[in-house]
Amino acid sequence: MSYKNFFGFQKEPFPQDISLDDLYPLPGLQAAMERFLYAMNLGAVSIITGDVGSGKSTALRYAAGKLHPSQYKVVYVVATTGSIADILRQICNGFDVDGQTNSLAKLTRILRNAVLEITQRKQIPVLIIDEASLMRLEIFAQLHTISQFDMDSKPLLPIVLAGQNNLIDKLLFHASRPLSSRIIGRSHLEGLKYKDMAGYIKHHLKIAGVKEQLFPDEAILAIHQGSGGLLRRANLLAKGALVAAAHEKCQVVSPEHVRMASTEIM
Repeated sequence: MSYKNFFGFQKEPFPQDISLDDLYPLPGLQAAMERFLYAMNLGAVSIITGDVGSGKSTALRYAAGKLHPSQYKVVYVVATTGSIADILRQICNGFDVDGQTNSLAKLTRILRNAVLEITQRKQIPVLIIDEASLMRLEIFAQLHTISQFDMDSKPLLPIVLAGQNNLIDKLLFHASRPLSSRIIGRSHLEGLKYKDMAGYIKHHLKIAGVKEQLFPDEAILAIHQGSGGLLRRANLLAKGALVAAAHEKCQVVSPEHVRMASTEIM
């Protein structure tokens, strides 16, 4: 018998692809969205930082989900350690334009034309770059060139950068100043405190169709300590502990089940 059948879950608990309507009201989520929208309305840059698994991508998805597709053209790309041409081609693909060239001048011109075309359709283009802390310094130095028009008087492309804490370090370099000087919103996501972790776990059990409290306080404390409050690791520990408990036919999760789950993840 699967752990879902054993505990009576109606759907997968602690899913990675949770719907926006089912998101737990995480601390910092609303503030991140407000800064996102403020910078976007001014055509500026906002940034979201946090450790791996702290909920940055979820925050981006939550904020972008508030933008109606008839009014906004949202382009989401995941950064790599590749060249500036690589990232510009990704952005071209997001804007549905042909970026099959190695010329930076041509790529920049193509993207600027795409931005202008979108604004002429009375839409607002929005560029979201996740894992931006992976990008090379020269990309930060050039990225602003696709967003400014009419001698820098018209910022038409708001940009949202999300990444680990070293994103701030890269933006402090002198070469990054043309981009970082446009930042007007900064959000930092931290691990959950114990009280929020308890609420988070109870919330996920409820939306998965289980009203019983399967995690006593001791198990929640073990998950909180084992995850450092980071959501991704907490999800893996909670789900793994449920599997371990079901295997032993235990109706509740124990700290030992959480410890067993911790041996299966990195």
